[in-house]
Amino acid sequence: MEVPLSNLSRRNILAAGAVVGAATSAAAVTTRASAAGFGNPDEPPQGAVNAQGNPRGIADPGPQNPALSGQFPTAFTPPPTDVGDLAQFWASFNNAPRRIQDGGWARQVTQADFQISEEISGVNMRLGAGGIRELHWHQAAEWGFMSYGSCRVTVLDAQGRAYVADTKEGDLWYFPAGYPHSLQGLGPDGCEFILAFDSGKQSEFNTLLVTDWLAHTPPDVLAANFGVPAETLSKIYTHDLWIFQGTVPGPLAADQDAVKNPNGSPPNPFTYSLAGGPIARQTKGGMVQIADSHNFKVSTTVAAALVTVHPGGLREMHWHPNADEWQYYVKGSAQMTVFNTGPKAVTNNFNPGDIGYVKRNFGHYVKNVGATDLVFLEVFKSDTYQNVSLSDWLTHTPPALVSAHFNVSPQDIAKFPNNVPDVMPL
Repeated sequence: MEVPLSNLSRRNILAAGAVVGAATSAAAVTTRASAAGFGNPDEPPQGAVNAQGNPRGIADPGPQNPALSGQFPTAFTPPPTDVGDLAQFWASFNNAPRRIQDGGWARQVTQADFQISEEISGVNMRLGAGGIRELHWHQAAEWGFMSYGSCRVTVLDAQGRAYVADTKEGDLWYFPAGYPHSLQGLGPDGCEFILAFDSGKQSEFNTLLVTDWLAHTPPDVLAANFGVPAETLSKIYTHDLWIFQGTVPGPLAADQDAVKNPNGSPPNPFTYSLAGGPIARQTKGGMVQIADSHNFKVSTTVAAALVTVHPGGLREMHWHPNADEWQYYVKGSAQMTVFNTGPKAVTNNFNPGDIGYVKRNFGHYVKNVGATDLVFLEVFKSDTYQNVSLSDWLTHTPPALVSAHFNVSPQDIAKFPNNVPDVMPL
């Protein structure tokens, strides 16, 4: 029976309209969901896979540098799951200018070169046998990773306790801000290492150098300070040395004896063997070794992990809640996708000498896309290494709740790794 319009209240009309609107919205959501597909979620579709009927439309016939673009296949042809943009999270020491001196060289990537890198700046340095990085100190803490050869380090703490040690490939050192120190290459071929400072603005080319200070202090003040006639210091250098050639140091024990004083030794070593240390996680896919203030006690502002991923393996989907992640790629070839709100998801490639940077809480994975082991460092401005595993979270959430989110049965969810594997095998 038809109801007269006069019998319909305004409330009934609005309610009926709301029902129709909700049904229309639901239909639109269903249409959008069905329009996209697994592995290609966005409308309009993303990626070259969607242009099979028009291949010339995605060609790049203009000027290009194949030697460079060939290093970034996922930037040139992103996976269909990429969407939006993110601040550039790739940089490299490979194209950073080297400052070369007699005795060695250094190159750096700071926030001035790599805008996203707010919490960490990086340096790659080489010292030949006997090459010296002169006595100096910084406004930021220095964390070092030995990538080649062997190096002798010296440092004095704020209580006047001296420390001298030799480091080899895979070893670390850590010098708190303001602690004076030096580095010298040992035989037979010196060393090469990576430095990470706990400030994105710290520059290796602008440090507090002892030669600079003496050269810019009046001679009478130098004489009074050191208790010797001014003539004794008349031949000091009037320019800084920074990196210079010296003689290869003698036995370590001799240098350690030479620096002994009544203050004793520092309570915690300033060096640590990361590559030779305990394995925090090991699976068929690879392993993770961690150094933070729990096992490398002196390192109170920098935590790190050395990650090895076998061919085809995956550094699982995860994020870090307490700090940005600065990465250095030691060996192999990698692909990383970074995810943020928006949604934004961007993929890029990394090779030896490259740097990656992931802001805290941004989801990401790192996949080995080469034929050999992938080895890289994860470095954080924090005293503690923290990691949240996606699979660990989902397997420690009520299964029915997870099933409702992903349209996956609780039985299949029970097969997800629930022990924070860190590295998944092929």
